[in-house]
Amino acid sequence: QVQLVESGGGLVQAGDSLRLSCAASGRTGGSYVMGWFRQAPGKEREFVAAIIWSTGSGAYADSVKGRFTISKDNVKNTIALQMNSLKPEDTAVYYCAAKYGYFLYANYDNWGQGTQVTVSS
Repeated sequence: QVQLVESGGGLVQAGDSLRLSCAASGRTGGSYVMGWFRQAPGKEREFVAAIIWSTGSGAYADSVKGRFTISKDNVKNTIALQMNSLKPEDTAVYYCAAKYGYFLYANYDNWGQGTQVTVSS
């Protein structure tokens, strides 16, 4: 199974930007999908964004549209989540996830260890 390793979390102020990265060790391609989820304290894990490896097509949660951008680097086998205009409600543990199959919003079976993002007001 492909291993996923996240990096880039941290503590920022509201309005700041942060970039998360996820490195996938192993073969990707075809219908491979990689994405980001987040889980805030006391809340369920929720979908943030995802991208289809072969086409670059992406999807976003309504709460992050226009502020977050997901991208991929085929050479480095990584995805990134550029987060701009961060809000305190973006505070959560962010998880990189992956699977095969084109439905972007759920049913992921491969998860990274998570990285903490904290946005202070």
